[in-house]
Amino acid sequence: EVRLVESGGGLVQAGGSARLSCEASGYTFDDYAIGWFRQAPGKEREGVSSISSDGTIYYADSVKGRFTISSDNAKNTVYLQMNNLKPEDTAVYYCAAPCYSDPEDGLYGMDYWGKGTLVTVSS
Repeated sequence: EVRLVESGGGLVQAGGSARLSCEASGYTFDDYAIGWFRQAPGKEREGVSSISSDGTIYYADSVKGRFTISSDNAKNTVYLQMNNLKPEDTAVYYCAAPCYSDPEDGLYGMDYWGKGTLVTVSS
């Protein structure tokens, strides 16, 4: 059974940082690229970032230069380092797999989702 578990959310002041983790289990870690998504209240889900085993990385324009995605294959975990957080980054953040990326179309192809972790950025 594929399982994705997010952690690391919480309350952060604007301009601060947070690191989210997505621990994967139930499959061979390298088989699937993993993506991060977020959904703010009343808004559509947004693809934020993804990383694949061949090192392909995708960032949404809204987070480029502030967020960094990385993976630790030994721990079957993908991280999302978020710096210079803004109130508009407030959302529930989810990881999902598999996750394909396209520069034009963003992230797609997800079959498995975690339950999410809430990040609240106060102004």
